Amino acid sequence: MKRRTFIKQTGKAALLASVAAGTGYLFHNREVTAVKPSLVIRNNFEVSPDIAFPKLTLARAEDPIVALNQSLDAIGGIRRFVNKGETVTVKPNIGWDRSPEQAANTNPILVAEMTRLCLESGAASVTVTDVSCNDPRRCFLRSGIKKAVEDVGGKVILPSDEDYIKVRMSQKFLNEWLVLKHFVQTDKLINMPIAKHHSLSECTIGMKNLYGILGGRRNQLHQEIDQSIVDLAIFSAPTLTVIDATRVLLQGGPQGGSLDYVGIENSVICATDQVAADARASEFIGLKPENVGHIVLADKSGIGSLDYRQAGYKEILG
Repeated sequence: MKRRTFIKQTGKAALLASVAAGTGYLFHNREVTAVKPSLVIRNNFEVSPDIAFPKLTLARAEDPIVALNQSLDAIGGIRRFVNKGETVTVKPNIGWDRSPEQAANTNPILVAEMTRLCLESGAASVTVTDVSCNDPRRCFLRSGIKKAVEDVGGKVILPSDEDYIKVRMSQKFLNEWLVLKHFVQTDKLINMPIAKHHSLSECTIGMKNLYGILGGRRNQLHQEIDQSIVDLAIFSAPTLTVIDATRVLLQGGPQGGSLDYVGIENSVICATDQVAADARASEFIGLKPENVGHIVLADKSGIGSLDYRQAGYKEILG
């Protein structure tokens, strides 16, 4: 191994160790024992392409509900994605014991509004869940997501051991892993990340948010962080990606803490191309998507386009 490569890899390992030691990764890496038999699955929840709509829309408005609805309407509206009688799982970021103002978790107002829209569209049920890094009960409560979702009729699941199944993903780095069953046993999957800085992957947006479907020792994935992110994006292609860029965590990610780290953008992105979505959202964090490893790798894999404008982009100013 070349000296430069050794220093880079050991430096990343040291950074990961310090993060794990000091930021509450107990639940992030805990063992799960009660699992069902291994299954061979590829979760593809995508809807059919429609040339009448862009693949990526962004709306700006001080009211997050207005921004979400404008962005969603511009990409075809909720009824393009959710049909009567379908089950829907919504995957926000509920990873951290933080308040909404700290921009570590998805805005609860947006998660509740998406839940309400799915139910209004005729969904049989809407389940909202995540595999948290900090204590799940504290994360779900302090984030405001549990109450907000239940107030509009959604179902919030705090994962327990029996909720996991072992899945053969058969990807380049991810082969067999524990997956929260609600992200497998559903008709539609809506990925709702918040746009954030990340100390290892530079940013955590849509594709990285899919780490939250996994149980077990997720820190092992950081050995090949870019490839594992892309493997997950291939394995679990969402119906719709909705990015919360109302408040953006510009540094100190993934869990932040100081309000000085937070930028106000009042924006919501909706996308059927998860790579294009991450590319556009990364710019809010001051990044160039062509310099972000997992976005470049995802583009090369063919699951989406780094060039979001070429892919089809529409911006709505409030």
